Amino acid sequence: MVQPILDALLLQAGYNAALVAVGATLLGVSAGAAGTFLYLRKRTLVSDAVAHATLPGVGLAFMAMVALGGDGRSLPGLLAGSALSAGLGLLAVDWIARRTRLAEDAAIGAVLSVFFGFGIVLLTVIQSLATGRQAGLEGFLLGSTAGMLYQDALTIAVGGAAALAAIVVLRRPMTLVCFDPDYAAATGIDSRRIDLAMMALALAITVIGLKLVGLILIVAMLIIPPVTARLWSERTDTVVWTAGALGGVSGYVGAALSAALPGLPTGPIIVLVSFALFLASLACAPRRGVLAAALAYHRFQRRVHRRQGLLALAHGEPILDPLTLRVLMRAGLMRPDRVATEAGRAQAAKALRDERRWQVARQIHSDDALAGRYDGLTPIETVLTPDEVADIDARIGGPNPAAGGA
Repeated sequence: MVQPILDALLLQAGYNAALVAVGATLLGVSAGAAGTFLYLRKRTLVSDAVAHATLPGVGLAFMAMVALGGDGRSLPGLLAGSALSAGLGLLAVDWIARRTRLAEDAAIGAVLSVFFGFGIVLLTVIQSLATGRQAGLEGFLLGSTAGMLYQDALTIAVGGAAALAAIVVLRRPMTLVCFDPDYAAATGIDSRRIDLAMMALALAITVIGLKLVGLILIVAMLIIPPVTARLWSERTDTVVWTAGALGGVSGYVGAALSAALPGLPTGPIIVLVSFALFLASLACAPRRGVLAAALAYHRFQRRVHRRQGLLALAHGEPILDPLTLRVLMRAGLMRPDRVATEAGRAQAAKALRDERRWQVARQIHSDDALAGRYDGLTPIETVLTPDEVADIDARIGGPNPAAGGA
């Protein structure tokens, strides 16, 4: 079991498997990078409408090529038909959203259902024809790589490279439109054209990904990698290229697993690998991950117990909470016999004085901004300047304890 997977990962599982792996990698990179802008623009469902709108084009292209005496299964012809159909769907969504009172999500739902229903009817008609029974067009629903040829992989590679080139050229205006369309318009950028360019990229990725992933699952390739990348960074360029890398890894590993485990469809495996990377990132991302959030909460809880314990020591009150006692003992602020150490007494005096300092600071600075910055845990020296702290100490009177966090 392990050796076939290693052979597939090292492109040693056969010519066809290597073609599929390379094509899936290029598709994943371009889909992840392009989908980032749809995600940031909050228009990820547009890709769903575009994907479902490709199905009628596939059926009509097959029928047209057969009527002209050609091979109805020619991938370039089928992709051209799907692109025209998806383009019409894209224009329909844009027209309905701009010219009617329907919201964009309603327009997407209408276009998605109508185009997909029409496509299913066409496929049913084609399957009833003598020339269409073995067409294999149903593979465009969930993807089909068993019969992929060099020309098919080349088509996917060229399309993916062209999409990446467009992203490199347009990434700055697309980023500006995603975050501040009004400022973009003020600088002379046509926001509507940029929006159309984003959707055109989604259209291109959808069309070139039909053979590998299928129109139902290609949406996942446009959405999951950007969402995963967003967990790791807040910089747009980093998110874009991280999403591309995650999409490429998902495509490569998914295609390799599909080649090593015969009978498993490539498209769904690629999507499952992408989702596995999302789950791992959701758990382990340094700032937005579940583990990071749990650790941050744990640290915050310990800070709260430390602060409350020091204030209790300062007021001479008994400390009954076991966690507070453990926190103070581990910090060397209290002995096992529950008597404060010298450092504990100093820190307790500092904590009590900081409470008084904040009371005076709120009286001096009565604005809401300063009051909102006090959480009971932040040392006052990190918020106010040394001169302001000295002025407050002069108002309070008494000795000034050594600076140090509580």
